[in-house]
Amino acid sequence: MLIAVISDSHGNRISIDKVKKRISSADVLLFLGDGEGDLREITEEFKGEVYAVRGNCDMRGLYPEERLIELQGKKIFMCHGHRYGVKYGYNSIFYRGKEVGADIVLFGHSHIPIIEEEDGLILMNPGSISLGMGRLDKTLGYIDLIEGKSPVTYIKEI
Repeated sequence: MLIAVISDSHGNRISIDKVKKRISSADVLLFLGDGEGDLREITEEFKGEVYAVRGNCDMRGLYPEERLIELQGKKIFMCHGHRYGVKYGYNSIFYRGKEVGADIVLFGHSHIPIIEEEDGLILMNPGSISLGMGRLDKTLGYIDLIEGKSPVTYIKEI
């Protein structure tokens, strides 16, 4: 199962058009907030399942702040990350992931793509599809889940 992970679209139409092509082969799309109004356009041709959480810039509250889902036997904790201070470190979000029994923790907010693994827990920030920061520009993440195997995670520029 291929999962596309995106965050922080912030209404950037050019990036939205590009990311629609990048997610087309995925089975599932996970959206980590800051652009809830963009999600309908992003997914208008997407055939798979979509799960979303809201970010600190999402004022309509269309989606929950946190979500724990299970795909292919892996528990995935989703949030935007702002409530866990992810711009300053990952301790709080790491412990929240442990608390809810997650295998994978996904968050956005900082616009900085990262993948880290600690104590069997994968932390991933796919970066931002609209306002990239760090060594890569606009990015999204992927998780490849094969039952009975460790998840494969990676980040690509859009």
